[in-house]
Amino acid sequence: MQNLYNDLTELLRQDDRLISLENSLLKNKIQELARNNDGGLIKLLLSKEEIKKHFFFEVEKVLVFDKEKFIRFVNNKQFLPDSYTAFKNKIGLTVDGEFLSESKEVVLSWPYKDCVLEGGMTKEDQKRDEIFYNETLAPDDIDRLFDPKVLTNIKRIDKDGEHPVNEFTYDELGNIKDNLIIKGNNLLALHSLKKRFAGKVKLIYIDPPYNTGNDGFKYNDSFKHSAWLVFVRNRLELVKELLRNNDT
Repeated sequence: MQNLYNDLTELLRQDDRLISLENSLLKNKIQELARNNDGGLIKLLLSKEEIKKHFFFEVEKVLVFDKEKFIRFVNNKQFLPDSYTAFKNKIGLTVDGEFLSESKEVVLSWPYKDCVLEGGMTKEDQKRDEIFYNETLAPDDIDRLFDPKVLTNIKRIDKDGEHPVNEFTYDELGNIKDNLIIKGNNLLALHSLKKRFAGKVKLIYIDPPYNTGNDGFKYNDSFKHSAWLVFVRNRLELVKELLRNNDT
């Protein structure tokens, strides 16, 4: 069985998508591709007979990828001789042999989880209750909230001060070269940037409200825990779409 593990490791290293900058295999990426039935991964696994025999089975003369078996195997770094489907050096709650922390059927749930929290930051908004938009009850509100907004009052700032701007500076690929500082609601701003910058951002630094209730931050800083989770989740899911898929 150790030979199978070594053979699979060697085989997966042929796919550049699965190798980190430190030259180690990206286990989470492998599992993600397997869950999505990635054609490149499946073709690679079929190229080696021993791997093919273990992770594919035949139905009516058609080969079927047993991705759950494959994912369990990949997720086990240490396993007993002749057994790799159920044992690993980990203790925890399981359902049908799968750890809850690795199950797609188990999710963290809280009040308003499937809602969108706008999160106002103007002075007029400081004393109001935060507004929840529910995807089911108010789809029009959601659409309007997430529609790209027009950026106004644009200025270019340099060592000589502020100057009016008629257009941005672009490179040969059509990407904006200017450094941008956008003042406004970050949820609206991020949605306005998404179409142009999705998948292009190398690093995102987030400084969320810490929920201390006494630091004078312009956001509501005394969320209930469920509201704070909604606030952060809405933004984290969005910024993930802006990030690149590689480390270069």
